[in-house]
Amino acid sequence: MQIIDAVLIFQALLGAFDNLWHHEWAARLPQQRGARRELALHAAREALYGALFLGLAWWAWQGAWAVAVAAVLMVEIVITLADFLEEDRTRQLPPFERWLHTVLTVSYGLFIGLLGPRLLEGWQQPTALVPAGRGWVSWLFTAFAVGVWLWSLRNVLAVRRLGREPEVALPPVALHAPAVLVTGGTGFVGRALVHLLRMQGRRLIVLTRDVRQARLQFDASIAVLGSLDEIAPETRISAIVHLAGARVLGRPWTQARRRELLESRTRVLQELHRLVCRLVERPAVLVSASAVGVYGVPDAQQVCDEQTGPMPGVFQSDLCVATEHEAMRLEVLGLRVVRMRFGVVLGRDDGAWPMQALAARLGLGARLGDGRQPAPWIHLDDAVGLIDWALRRDEVRGAVNAVAPALCTQAEFSEALAASVGRRAWLRLPAAPLRWLAGEMSTLLLDGQRVWPARALAGGYGYRYPSLAGSLRALASVPREGGMGLATAQAPNAGSAIPTPVAVDRGSIGGDRVQREPA
Repeated sequence: MQIIDAVLIFQALLGAFDNLWHHEWAARLPQQRGARRELALHAAREALYGALFLGLAWWAWQGAWAVAVAAVLMVEIVITLADFLEEDRTRQLPPFERWLHTVLTVSYGLFIGLLGPRLLEGWQQPTALVPAGRGWVSWLFTAFAVGVWLWSLRNVLAVRRLGREPEVALPPVALHAPAVLVTGGTGFVGRALVHLLRMQGRRLIVLTRDVRQARLQFDASIAVLGSLDEIAPETRISAIVHLAGARVLGRPWTQARRRELLESRTRVLQELHRLVCRLVERPAVLVSASAVGVYGVPDAQQVCDEQTGPMPGVFQSDLCVATEHEAMRLEVLGLRVVRMRFGVVLGRDDGAWPMQALAARLGLGARLGDGRQPAPWIHLDDAVGLIDWALRRDEVRGAVNAVAPALCTQAEFSEALAASVGRRAWLRLPAAPLRWLAGEMSTLLLDGQRVWPARALAGGYGYRYPSLAGSLRALASVPREGGMGLATAQAPNAGSAIPTPVAVDRGSIGGDRVQREPA
């Protein structure tokens, strides 16, 4: 293998990592309305990269073909420079992404420096495409070409989808009314909540790490802040919703990662505590996100309601307990605190469902381990609906299990997901390799909690999507309403966003024994 091949392989692998880690996982660009231009630039660059990989794999370019390759390289440079400008305009890049982009730029410069003399030599030859296959290197470059072309197509589809999102007629904002402060408002649940509250005519303040990207997502009536210190003491805030926090499933749970997961949740709550202390008029309520992981890894047959205790020594339980403890400190300041314990939230554009649905469509739906572990879940509409319900109901306080009342196992979930896209879940992934690869993080996949939403049902919340099969069918086939898929949005000053009540058989495990009562 020649050095130019090694440089191009390095460039391809590092670029793939940058795409997956930063663009897909961290920034979630395909879900960001303000990222359309950046995605379009990525799609164009990837399409050219695919042609370059395929051309280098099998042919030597001579004459006019060498000039064409040089032109492609120059266009790549122009697109990359435009991409740098667009990134600086629309989002705040973390240091590691900037470092990675620098390495990719140096690597690309080295590649051009190595390829340039070859192109000059080829330009002096008669115009022709000369077969020049190089065994496994040619096949590897062909695989790279197919991969980047597929990713280019994926970005083109994302650009089209984001461009088709309808402009929703937003009601006027009550400018003199107290605001709702939302932390993590650009996240999966946060975006949907902001959309719902904005449709209600609420005045909103959104705290985010990336102010530039958030301002492209939201309309001008929403105040976007990068720090709570920007909020003046005389600001009137009626409610706080705390959704900020790093993703739990992803990087291995090293000690550094555990500290990051903890601090990303508790640090903002500590800042909220200081904010409330200096506000002239204190908010009435805090709804703080927690998770069903607070119950640890109980026996699969144990039903966990809000009275069930945590499991000390299990990291996901300790993480939730520490987060909830910081939230409860605000009760001393007179706030009504609701600790919303979410299961896996299912939505069309982010979270767990899109990748799982893609795997199911490809026939890769799988049972993890024995498949008997419980899989608590909730549709995005109901996750947001429960937050809105908790904000409106003065009697709601303490822990609330934000899960659907249709209990199911992981195997049943996988089978229902596959059925919703017309496939079957036939794969079986043994538990041992998953536990070896993921360590304690594997408990999120292989150990679950059989969680019952006792407070929500007793308090009169009615689920829009109470059954698993109905929820998955809706996600697979029903278009989004108003660009977010929320059916509970209301006009200003409307009543509580509580859907039709449901009757629930607590003993059911498959989800379809949940029946709607007549209104």
